[in-house]
Amino acid sequence: MARPRQFEEERAVEAAMRAFWESGYEATSTQELCAATGLGRSSIYNTFSSKHDLFTRALTLYMEIRTANIVEVLEDAARPVRERLRTVLGWAVTAPADDPVGCLVVNSMIELAPRDEDVAGLLRKDLDTRLAALRAAIESGQRSGEIDAGKDAGALAHFVVAAISGMRVAARGGADERTLQAIADTAMTAV
Repeated sequence: MARPRQFEEERAVEAAMRAFWESGYEATSTQELCAATGLGRSSIYNTFSSKHDLFTRALTLYMEIRTANIVEVLEDAARPVRERLRTVLGWAVTAPADDPVGCLVVNSMIELAPRDEDVAGLLRKDLDTRLAALRAAIESGQRSGEIDAGKDAGALAHFVVAAISGMRVAARGGADERTLQAIADTAMTAV
């Protein structure tokens, strides 16, 4: 019995996401996408209009999964705000062993956003979502007294995003877990 096309597309997008995450957009060849997805070249182009279309769908999937996880933790009112922030920073310290090193969002921001308005728009929308969740959590922490109310919540939200992005770049550059943890600890003292 043939698998439904929707299942095949979802599986292919997820496999392509991992390939792009590992190698970047430009360095991921069509042949590598065929190997990753298990689809032939014609199937890829019949299913997805272009490599760029497949990439934007893969990037969107990545952001949906990662950002939903971040927002879920940040909105967990049963936990202290500083613990929520520590958890989100901790994900940049200890990534799952089967994940490629770094972050597809950060990689795409560097590689494509300066010259690809479609990708830049997707990244801006995702950033806005993460910043809003961070800002809301920080403001909640300010109201509860966990975070200094005199600090600018928006600036702190941007700082946390920058710290996590920097940690992802450092990890891609070979930083070990001890170094990444030191960065996360320093970020928490700034908050």
